[in-house]
Amino acid sequence: MTSLSEFSDYVHKISAESAASGASSTAAAATTGSNTTGKSASGAKSGQKPSASIQSELDVFSSLTLSEPATGATDAAPRLSFMTCLLSADTNAANAEQVTATLKDLILDGRGECVLRFDQDPEDPSIKVQLTAAEFAKAVTNLKALCARPQLECVVTDLYEAEDPKTGLKKGQVLVRERNVSVSDLLEIRVAVVGNVDAGKSTLLGVLTKGGLDDGRGKARVNLFRHKHEIESGRTSSVGMEIMGFDEEGKVVGANDGTRKASWKEIVGGSRKVITFIDLAGHEKYLKTTVFGLMGGSPDYVMLMVGANAGMIGMAREHLGVALALNVPVFICVTKIDMCPPNILQETLTQLSKILRSAGCRKIPLLINSFQDVAEASMTFVSHRVCPIFQISSVSGDGLDLVRMFLNLLPFHGQFDTTGPFEFEINDTFSVPFVGTVVSGVVTSGSVKAGDNVYIGPDSLGQFALSAIRSIERKRQPVDVAHAGQSVSFAMKKIRRRDVRKGMVVLAAVKDAPGPQCVREFLAEVLILQHATTIKTRYQAMLHVGAVAQTCAIVGLDRPYIRTGDRAMVRFRFMLRPEYIKAGQKILFREGRTRGLGVVKEVFYGF
Repeated sequence: MTSLSEFSDYVHKISAESAASGASSTAAAATTGSNTTGKSASGAKSGQKPSASIQSELDVFSSLTLSEPATGATDAAPRLSFMTCLLSADTNAANAEQVTATLKDLILDGRGECVLRFDQDPEDPSIKVQLTAAEFAKAVTNLKALCARPQLECVVTDLYEAEDPKTGLKKGQVLVRERNVSVSDLLEIRVAVVGNVDAGKSTLLGVLTKGGLDDGRGKARVNLFRHKHEIESGRTSSVGMEIMGFDEEGKVVGANDGTRKASWKEIVGGSRKVITFIDLAGHEKYLKTTVFGLMGGSPDYVMLMVGANAGMIGMAREHLGVALALNVPVFICVTKIDMCPPNILQETLTQLSKILRSAGCRKIPLLINSFQDVAEASMTFVSHRVCPIFQISSVSGDGLDLVRMFLNLLPFHGQFDTTGPFEFEINDTFSVPFVGTVVSGVVTSGSVKAGDNVYIGPDSLGQFALSAIRSIERKRQPVDVAHAGQSVSFAMKKIRRRDVRKGMVVLAAVKDAPGPQCVREFLAEVLILQHATTIKTRYQAMLHVGAVAQTCAIVGLDRPYIRTGDRAMVRFRFMLRPEYIKAGQKILFREGRTRGLGVVKEVFYGF
């Protein structure tokens, strides 16, 4: 039987390979219309079997401390290490230029920032570095001097320093961040906030984004709610958006004593990095909204909230399973520690540790108790199976500084095709006075400028309408261009709001080329996570593919029936209308207690 963690790794691998190699060819086939009605648009073979294998926890622990040397390192020309050059950068111009070139590459890879460790080489982590207190101080001084030069124009912020009392050796980490960043190039990290009802999700976001502390009765969460019934019940029922900005020194922008909430314009104007929180519902009856936020919002990370007095109950387990299925890195915040007895808190932590270490999760829990723990966890938990756990209180403020520092250090790790044709998934629609129809969502591929001609669709008949982008906004600030991976809003020309919906796409309009085609049926490789009986053809469930959420029916199976734990090739058909999807996209379907995960292998154009 295939485990969830094994299959999610396989799905993530297939999606990454499709984005890297097959996305451009699939999009070209869709826009040129070279495929006839009912013809497969992907070269994937339905009989192909994956070669993924389960990695033991022993291998994971080994990978946390050991790293293989870079390929071809022994064949390269002799070169001084980064730390050797840094220590002599104040007296040797050539070494200073080498350090500057390395920093430029690291900052470019990190989209405007990087975190440096002084106990290892940034170009080859397998090379360990030992520095005395004097050498450590000189390295930091030289680094700050180089970053202040016009070639870099960066700010260096000390994260932590630690000295071994026995040997006198010193180690530490610093954050290097660009000083001047435009709104269009601003680094954005999307964090989905999930957890059981009454876990304190909206309250924590109110404290983080507005400043101040909660009064224990929900004062901090009021400004986050979008509807009157949410304020009255204290429960989120829609997808809410809040932002938190950090300046070049890592300080929170716009957070004060809680008396006044800073506007998005003020936050974006003073920030060099923005955290976008996707506040999702915790109640079971709003699960459809929560899954839509996780699939359509393209979060980089998931923050799971667990009440210290309640433990991992209700929808918290469900949300953790969805996050693991989508292979999104997860970190946990244990809330309400101010009102929880120590023995109950310890039981909750023990429960979390047991769940995370189970065969389905295969993660390593890491309790965060210091700034050094934060710096170490922020660099390892994306590439390794580490799950940081914070113990916080929105009333007393315990642990909030650690969470803020962790959010400030979160690296960008999204996989988007920046060179492919422009594609944009619509997550929400608006009608703005004197502006017209506005659509918001995430740019999944390519880039677009204001004034470009685009296609928007498909409608109920599978047709795409020709339109143009009137203007572009990012974080409520006007920009001229939008790139892959960014959350933006478009004001559309000649389109009425009633003609657009969530799940539609906006695609580049190529001159003298046929319009894009929609999909009615597709073939997917799926894993049944949970089902009470058997699943056969004609079975129907709510299926999520990106921002698309529609009922699908199974019209074909590679076997008579499938059960919980089975892995099979399944052919789905959209019941209401055709949609625009591509091979390589992740799918998640649900119906009652039934859950399934999969990846699109082939799509079939037409009806």
